Amino acid sequence: MALVVEESRTVPATADGAFAGTLPLPLPHLFRRWYGPIPPIKEVRDQAGDWESVGQTRTVLLAGGGSMREELTEVDRPRAFGYRLTDITGPLAALAGHVEGRWQFTPTGTGTTITWSWVIHPRSIVAAPVMPILGWLWKGYARRALAQLADLLEN
Repeated sequence: MALVVEESRTVPATADGAFAGTLPLPLPHLFRRWYGPIPPIKEVRDQAGDWESVGQTRTVLLAGGGSMREELTEVDRPRAFGYRLTDITGPLAALAGHVEGRWQFTPTGTGTTITWSWVIHPRSIVAAPVMPILGWLWKGYARRALAQLADLLEN
């Protein structure tokens, strides 16, 4: 059974501005610190051109030696974009078979609420009982990333 987790933060930007500032953002700028056992992103490889079109892929390298393949699966400018993480290596590989991620941008008052969600598909039935712990850790990681994103969008 998949685990769904999400976190949101409202930023003082239009949905257009928040979307345009998030989709092409270099991942190491956003995910640059450890959160417990969840590592920062060290580098992105094998990306051809700007990150903007459904079907594009890239390899995400994590501090500590893990990696994953990311494929852009949805671009609905300026409302949302989605991606799928597969070929996961490193510590997360023991728990997650694949992940479906999505960023959503909803106009809220004078700003935009950014919601980042993951649907985590456990690697096996043995990994399933650990999913709530992974979800709890991910939520902390996401809160930190959304705070960093808010800072980047304001500057």
